[in-house]
Amino acid sequence: MKQLLLVFLLATGICAAADAQRYAVVDTKYILDKMPEYKSAQKQLDQISAQWQKEIDDKQAVLDKMYKDFEGEQVMLSDDLKKKREDELFNHEKEVRDLQRKRFGFEGDLFKKRQELIKPVQDKVYNAIQKIAVSRMYDYILDKSEGITVIFADPKLDKSEDVLRELGVK
Repeated sequence: MKQLLLVFLLATGICAAADAQRYAVVDTKYILDKMPEYKSAQKQLDQISAQWQKEIDDKQAVLDKMYKDFEGEQVMLSDDLKKKREDELFNHEKEVRDLQRKRFGFEGDLFKKRQELIKPVQDKVYNAIQKIAVSRMYDYILDKSEGITVIFADPKLDKSEDVLRELGVK
């Protein structure tokens, strides 16, 4: 009888503890798409990106013409002139690659511009989510827009320090 009562109390305690944690789900992509300042920033980013892509395409077209001209004239050029033209082609090709990396590469101009234009809007959304989470006493808020991501978790629920202590890490 005591065991049955203990099991019942334990099950009730577990249910109560599970019930105490409150979750919410948001779709940040949907929220951002509804915000005029996000649409404006995204449009501005698209325009800048198109402008930079045109700049790269123009340089690539010049490079392609240089290659075509070189292939046609190659047989008539002296070794010194051939070497000089090959160096010019190599340098121009390097310029195009460097420009492409500078504009669209990891942490390139587009990344920086996105940080400048989009991040403030995203921060505004995340701050609003955090404010709602605290005021309505949610323990977790999950973002469903691109898979499930925790975008707010009550710090008192973080057991990372307990795990570190268990592992003997200070």
